[in-house]
Amino acid sequence: MTTPCGFEIVRGQAIPELNCHATLYRHVRTGAELLAVTNDDENKAFGVAFRTLPPDDTGVPHILEHAVLGGSRKYPVKEPFVQLLKSSLATFINAMTFPDKTVYPVASQNLQDLYNLVDVYLDAVFDPLLLEETFQQEGWHHELDGPQAALAYRGVVFNEMKGAMARPEAVQAREAERVLFPDNAYGRASGGLPERIPDLTYEQFVAFYRTYYHPSNARFFLYGDLPVDEMLCRIDARLAGFERAEVPAGIALQAAPASAARVTAPYVAGALAATSPADRPRAYVTVSWVMGPQDDPVEVMSADILSYILTGSRASPLRKALVESGLGEDVTAVHLSGLRQIGFSSGLKGVTPENAARVEPLILETLEALARDGIDPEMVAAAMNTMEFGLRENDAFGGQRGISLMLFALATWLHDGDPFSLLAFEAPLAAVKANLAADPRYFEAMVRRCLLDNPHRVTVTLLPDPDLRSRQDAEERGRLERTRAALSDAEVAALVEQTAAFKAKQQQADSPEALATLPVLRRSDLERTIRTIPLEEAQHAGVPVLVHGLPTNGIVYLDLGFNLRGLDPRDLPLLTVFGRALLEMGTERQDYARLAMRIGRETGGLHPSTYVSEAREGLAPPAYLFLRGKVMAPQAAQLLAILSDVLLTGRLDDRDRFRQIVLESKARRESSLLSRGNGFAAGRLAAHFTEAGWIDEQIGGVAGLQAVRDLADAVEHDWPSVLARLVRVRAALVRRAAIVANVTLEPDAQPAFMPALADLLASLPEGGVLRPASWAPPVLPASEGFTVPSQVNYVGKAAVLHRAGHPLHGSVLAINAYLNTTWLWEKVRAQGGAYGAHGGLDLLSGLFTYTSYRDPNVLRTLDNYDGTPHFLRSLAPDDDEVTKAVIAATGKLDRHQLPAAKGFTSLSRVLTGRTDAWRQQLRDELLSTTPAHFGAFADALEEVARAGHVVALGSGQALQAAEAERPGLWGSVTALL
Repeated sequence: MTTPCGFEIVRGQAIPELNCHATLYRHVRTGAELLAVTNDDENKAFGVAFRTLPPDDTGVPHILEHAVLGGSRKYPVKEPFVQLLKSSLATFINAMTFPDKTVYPVASQNLQDLYNLVDVYLDAVFDPLLLEETFQQEGWHHELDGPQAALAYRGVVFNEMKGAMARPEAVQAREAERVLFPDNAYGRASGGLPERIPDLTYEQFVAFYRTYYHPSNARFFLYGDLPVDEMLCRIDARLAGFERAEVPAGIALQAAPASAARVTAPYVAGALAATSPADRPRAYVTVSWVMGPQDDPVEVMSADILSYILTGSRASPLRKALVESGLGEDVTAVHLSGLRQIGFSSGLKGVTPENAARVEPLILETLEALARDGIDPEMVAAAMNTMEFGLRENDAFGGQRGISLMLFALATWLHDGDPFSLLAFEAPLAAVKANLAADPRYFEAMVRRCLLDNPHRVTVTLLPDPDLRSRQDAEERGRLERTRAALSDAEVAALVEQTAAFKAKQQQADSPEALATLPVLRRSDLERTIRTIPLEEAQHAGVPVLVHGLPTNGIVYLDLGFNLRGLDPRDLPLLTVFGRALLEMGTERQDYARLAMRIGRETGGLHPSTYVSEAREGLAPPAYLFLRGKVMAPQAAQLLAILSDVLLTGRLDDRDRFRQIVLESKARRESSLLSRGNGFAAGRLAAHFTEAGWIDEQIGGVAGLQAVRDLADAVEHDWPSVLARLVRVRAALVRRAAIVANVTLEPDAQPAFMPALADLLASLPEGGVLRPASWAPPVLPASEGFTVPSQVNYVGKAAVLHRAGHPLHGSVLAINAYLNTTWLWEKVRAQGGAYGAHGGLDLLSGLFTYTSYRDPNVLRTLDNYDGTPHFLRSLAPDDDEVTKAVIAATGKLDRHQLPAAKGFTSLSRVLTGRTDAWRQQLRDELLSTTPAHFGAFADALEEVARAGHVVALGSGQALQAAEAERPGLWGSVTALL
């Protein structure tokens, strides 16, 4: 059947397990396919994906993903993507490069806003300008600032991938993919390798676009409560002028080799490892398989369940064997999902090099024992329940259900398979259950068939190399020096001129005429009244209980919070591992493995988290450890019983198990330094200024990292004192009057659940919070540098604005949004080459913090931060620009949340005193923002320029170079890795 706008219906079906209807369309003229998944979700989504197969390691798909959003024929501005960030209510807006595809998704709760986003994205992907300067800015270019200056590489993706490939996990994944897929695109780096990115020419870049970015190679996606026919007509109109074209061949299945492979590669060891015997560098070892094509939904479902059985839980037998072996600090794996062939991977990190060769035999021996002796049926039941619960909840991808479903569908659809097959999960799940009922050894047979008897396997061992970074830097310098030496004087002069012209072009503003082409909302499109979340406050057994009646699809979400104010401040760093200890060390009746299987079998999950925040004036900053659980309403009693057992009879005296928890925590924190260094910098800066910041940093920041390292040592040498601390912490926290409970559930589930919750609370020990004598944060150096093994940096600067007499006003939200998409984006990212830059104001403390991400600079970035007040004073924003900023800020206030997140947000508002009246006043002030507010905020930001503290994470060379140029910059420099 053909629709009015050039699409024909291929097929459609209801998918009741997702409460939606899915329809597959084909565009008659071009052959483009479109999948529409409709339901009542107000968070509407659109996406377009192209199969993009990298020909080499230059990162051309990744650079192109950045560049197509750098101006189009209809919207000839430098960066329409940034303009959308300035003026949209989008709940999601991005672009993503995968090993075999490039995806451009957006989402919004406002239909007109979605139309605007779709219009700009369609023009971007089908008619981009692809200017050479855009390729140079986003990809790479030579920079030469003067005849005697050093030649350098610059480019956003170039620096992004320097940061990405500094992580051992990324190196490990690259090596595994290279060996497992020698004959197809999966063996090449779609993101790009820093040493290969400068091989890419502009001509190759344009040719890649022409090969892959055509409607005949496109797959469109629609989701939510939206008018499908109207969207089809808009897409058809944009495809006018295109005819059907030959589509590039897809990815052929990689044939299995005759035998398994092994590969050893180096990774960069940090300065700390080179100087501290206790922190000497460790190896990473993974064993990875390619199991078969991803075209049979039953096989895919079975593989996902098997993966969980083996490694997804604390009780999983392969994970358990690895952790309890003592060979390493934490399990690790290579991410092989979303490819045309199913993958599985497992291994260890934090392995002493002399033990590296023992990991592969341990994995194979464990799998052999499972195939021979059987898998615990309780573990299988836990895996089945956990998988089914996750599919029904569909809480992946940050609550962006539409985009999550698009990626699910593309796993088969991209390779000309059935896009419905993985969305409609009921049938394959039922088939797996039937297979298991017919053959109780179904998964044991799968272990034998897909893993033990499968030679499509590689073992990757990464060994630390303290000289690798120096060699990499020397190789880059050598390449640049050879390029420089080959230039004539005239060519040097021309390159200096080109560099100056390129920088001038970057600083050139878009014309008003070009900006006027972009579709925008108006202030009248914005809701003037705040959005509220249903809330009932009560007390049960003396415990405050907050209840949120929301449509949860039959799930009960329970958060139990334990007030940290009763702790000795020296025990704060214990919180992360203590929360895990409560849930992962067993009880008087069950060891930790049986407890983990019970949680997986009877609930949707139970995990610890900490919540620390500043609060409105007059309230103490809340600091809590939460145990957060979820369960289907009919099984709610099981969740409450588990909580009762872990709180009242939980074991804390299992030294070996606690050692494993501590080492895992240490390894994960160290790994995260290179992936979220900006977060560590921001957290450390908050510790400089606020009590809440100091508490949070003690738990999870730089101080927390050092504390967990010390704790690992104490477990080995003074276990009795560690155990005494754990017992002391539990006694201080599990006290009825020191607890808050937060419940999010369907209103009709309350009568059955609330009395059972009251019984649990009444069973807990009496007593309240005993505030320690002093929680006095120490004075930290005003400027701190931390060294990590990275070729890029994370640079932060902050100060408290309110202390300088600048009261909070809602207009700051609009100005902040404006700065992030103008001055900071242009100076730190576009011109400076960092992957990201951000400025943010904590509305409760008044702390304003700048941070950069994967940044090649230090001093240049700090100078740009300090230049912000001058930028604001030099502005003369018209009403349109101010309105755009107001819209962007309003979108952040009204961000999309799923029910569990809404319930926790409501709790946080209560704990911090963010009343509806306060929030409404803030919104009123935001909506009344004028150009005059921009200049006034410049005075406030002078406080950051004048008296701000600085924290930076980067290489020792980068921090030393900054100190040499600006003596006295660092009050201290500490090696973190």
